[in-house]
Amino acid sequence: MADELVHYEVAAGIATITLDSPHNRNALSAQLRRELSESLDKAREDDAVRVVQLTHTGPVFCAGMDLKEARGAGSSDQGVNEFPKILDQLWTSPKPVVARLAGPARAGGIGMVAACDIAVAVPEATFAFSEVRIGVIPAVISLTVLPRLNARAAHELFLTGDVFDAKRAVEIGLLNACVPSEDLDKTVEGYLKSLTLGGPKALAATKELLARPRPATPSEGFADMNALSAGFFASEEGQEGILAFAQKRKPNWVPQD
Repeated sequence: MADELVHYEVAAGIATITLDSPHNRNALSAQLRRELSESLDKAREDDAVRVVQLTHTGPVFCAGMDLKEARGAGSSDQGVNEFPKILDQLWTSPKPVVARLAGPARAGGIGMVAACDIAVAVPEATFAFSEVRIGVIPAVISLTVLPRLNARAAHELFLTGDVFDAKRAVEIGLLNACVPSEDLDKTVEGYLKSLTLGGPKALAATKELLARPRPATPSEGFADMNALSAGFFASEEGQEGILAFAQKRKPNWVPQD
C-alpha cells in the first residue's frame, strides 16, 4: 500500500519492519501503532522469520506519541493506552529484535529501543525522556527502559528531560553500540546474521531465561536450570545442533543465503 506507514518484508530469515512516517518524525500515530503491531504479530507467527529488524526512514527513528492526536482527548481515549501492547510484543518476541537507529528517538521511541534485544545507533542520534517537559510522565516506557539503565542515569534523565547522545546511551545501557553512519548497516547486519545462527527454540527460551527473576543464590536455582539445560541437550533441536557440530556443517535451522 502506497499510504502504509509501516513496511514489512522477509529475506534470509530476517523480518525487516520499517517505520515510514517521516512527515511527523515517525510519531506513534493510531495508524502507525496499528500497522506496527500487525507487523510484529506477523513476524512472531511466521516460521520463516528467525530475527526481526526494527528500522526507519527519514532523519528520526521515532518521536514518541503523536501529540496532535493526544490533544483534547480524555484519558480513556489516549493513544498511549495501546502502546503497552507494542512494547510487550517487542519485549516478549520469541525472535530476537534488533533496533537500527540512523537518527534520534524521544519518549515512546526510546521505550521501543529499550524493548528490543539489541540496539545500534549512529553518533548523531540523540535521546531524551521529554515527558516531564510537557507535563506528563514516562510511566509506560519505564517498564522497558528501567531494566536497561543504571539507576543514577535513570533518575537524572527521567527527571530533567535533558537530551543525551548515543555515546552516553551506550554507557548507561540503552544501546549496545554507537557506530559511524557508514558502518551502521554493516554492524546491524553482523548482529542479525549472528542471531540467525542460534536454534529458534533455544533463542526463545534464552530470552525467557534473561527475563526471569534471579534466585537469591545460585544454589537455589541449579535444580530448575539443570532440568531446563538437560531438556534442551536431549531435544530434537539440541541433538541436531550437536550432530551438525560433529559433522562440521550448519544446523538445519540456519537460513540459506
